[in-house]
Amino acid sequence: MEFKDEIKKYSDIIGKNLEKILPDNDCFQGTVCESMKYSILAGGKRIRPILTLKAFELVSKSSFEKALPFASAIEMIHTYSLIHDDLPPMDNDDFRRGKPTNHKVYGEAMAILAGDALLNFAYETMIESIPETSKDVSGYIKAIKEIGKAAGVYGMIGGQVVDIISDENIMSEEQLRFIHNKKTSALIEASILSGAFLANASDNQIIALKKYGEAIGLCFQIRDDILDKIGDNEKLGKSVGSDEANKKLTYLTLYGMEKSIEKTHELCKEAIEALDIFDSKDTIFFKQFAEYLVYRES
Repeated sequence: MEFKDEIKKYSDIIGKNLEKILPDNDCFQGTVCESMKYSILAGGKRIRPILTLKAFELVSKSSFEKALPFASAIEMIHTYSLIHDDLPPMDNDDFRRGKPTNHKVYGEAMAILAGDALLNFAYETMIESIPETSKDVSGYIKAIKEIGKAAGVYGMIGGQVVDIISDENIMSEEQLRFIHNKKTSALIEASILSGAFLANASDNQIIALKKYGEAIGLCFQIRDDILDKIGDNEKLGKSVGSDEANKKLTYLTLYGMEKSIEKTHELCKEAIEALDIFDSKDTIFFKQFAEYLVYRES
């Protein structure tokens, strides 16, 4: 199957599952359910949950069904972070995925609650997927712990905090790497590792996939920085130039365009080399994915 077709196939599977499991609007709190669906069903690349499903398949060599609730939960966590990121006190964005941002449609208070609801529902979804009769739940527990840490104060939230409080004039390269590693890369890495944990991966497999996740996570963020400078509004589904408008320090401001592009190629190579412990025919998707990140336009 062609890489783009495979992405679409798995994205559609995740989208349909989200439609199936998200709360119904027909209740007193229906407005927040509608707000949740507005953002999470608006499309998007579904990169993180796809990586969860593919990592599970890579390690288990079987179909992804066991990992689907976790993949869906990760997309909920990612979407909650986008809803909150778009709010006026954060990035103050008007468009996301080609549509008005959540707070522009439902108001700031409801957008905050929709984000909170998605975060909580993500954990409900993961926990409810654990079979009550199972004698070995260690893979489930490891996956939940990995996702929780990546989304919390030692992961995504920690990166967002440092991003907000850092001054562009005094931020160091070390701080910038911390922000990128925590704010963006942590959840990407956890998406891969959670799928592997659910498949009862060996220690060596976890180490390899962790290296892969770290490399593609940073590559993803640097490419984001590049696209914020040279990207197309229509392809991205949001306005470009927000980093410069908000005076954010990025890889571009530290290293310039040429070195930033060069860095994405280096990270792609690192990611692919990390997969050497696996059978090469089983890692085709992951290698293609690393290469896709270097050249993506959205």
